[in-house]
Amino acid sequence: MATGTAAQKHRRTTWHNWAGNITATPARVVSPASVGELQEAVRRAAEEGLRVKAVGTGHSFTAAAATDGVLVRPQALAGILSVDRAAGTVTVAAGTALKDLNRALADQGLSLTNMGDIMEQTVSGATSTGTHGTGRDSASIAAQIRGLELVTADGRVLACSEKENPEVFAAARLGIGALGIVTAITFAVEPLFFLTAREEPMAFDRVTAEFDQHVAENEHFEFYWFPHTGNCNTKRNNRSQGPAAPPGAVSAWVEDELLSNGVFQAVNSLGRAVPAAVPAIARVASRALSARTYTDIPYKVFTSPRRVRFVEMEYALPRERLVEALRELKAMVDRSPLRISFPVEVRTAPADDITLSTASGRESAYIAVHMYKGTPYQAYFTAAERIFTAHGGRPHWGKVHTRDAEYLAGVYPRFGEFTALRDRLDPDRVFGNDYLRRVLGA
Repeated sequence: MATGTAAQKHRRTTWHNWAGNITATPARVVSPASVGELQEAVRRAAEEGLRVKAVGTGHSFTAAAATDGVLVRPQALAGILSVDRAAGTVTVAAGTALKDLNRALADQGLSLTNMGDIMEQTVSGATSTGTHGTGRDSASIAAQIRGLELVTADGRVLACSEKENPEVFAAARLGIGALGIVTAITFAVEPLFFLTAREEPMAFDRVTAEFDQHVAENEHFEFYWFPHTGNCNTKRNNRSQGPAAPPGAVSAWVEDELLSNGVFQAVNSLGRAVPAAVPAIARVASRALSARTYTDIPYKVFTSPRRVRFVEMEYALPRERLVEALRELKAMVDRSPLRISFPVEVRTAPADDITLSTASGRESAYIAVHMYKGTPYQAYFTAAERIFTAHGGRPHWGKVHTRDAEYLAGVYPRFGEFTALRDRLDPDRVFGNDYLRRVLGA
């Protein structure tokens, strides 16, 4: 029995991400129960010449967390560490899932200002890859960070904020795992508030013509365009006095479970098996949605369940280029033999000051394209990427793209600042991998 147990400890296991498009076979997997254990794991790996990567829940579509060295699972480093109501901050361990943070904050009458549309990720995984929602004035989750701690390549714990190691803080809020392993994050929070959501079908030509107006008039505006149709579904989230008026049980089940997950799974499976049916399915699906209005606390409005698995590419464009690029994307799909069963998602973000944020230094709009898991996506993504890059697009760090360091240095004015900091903090590339070599250079 003892021999078998020892063999299991040394047997390599394969890790794969949520979408199944990325796999890795690390030399070993560690789940540190304390920051001290994590420091020791990093030191030991460096001594053995092994690279180290931390992985959250695997919701990235790139190999940012893949390694053949030591894979760190930080989920044991979880929970709220402290709340400072006077400062309006909360400090949380890095392996905490966003869903757990959101619920714990709500229990204390607090909330993040903005968030993405799912909450399965760990806080460190979400911020390190640039997870964002949509917002006229409020930016990504990483932009809400007020301080963080990370274990560096030499095993030290480095505390960072605007006042302490500010040059590291400017970069490590969105560090793609290149600067160290984040162990704790301090977020800005505010008293819990209500959002009223208004979902409404709208024609593609109308929503693109009125895009700037919708962004200006709403705190959070986004829309989905259904390829092979001229139909979109819009969503406007704005603060309100409440009280909570969530969707009725039947309505919520129909919209969020049946149409968005159950039926959506079935129609995507049908589209994968019979691609010629996709345009007809898209026309029916886009007309099945109806307008609805509801009010609830933020995380219940911003986020929704996503159980249909897919592969995704997303680019941030200068906001003024969004409509032109989206019209080019539609024209490309219309004239091509491509069959796209997933809607295209459009969101916005204000400029921020994070070195490698996709919204760094410029007001941005995002176009996200998706393909159902198991469906060939390369032709679609290649054609879409050609359009996005022609408009100076910046790829989401956690989503499929083919860009390299040469391209990225041209669209990020502070790119050299980040790579110089990486050279200082991790000269031996303890936290390196093939993905980082491509996007940051050797």
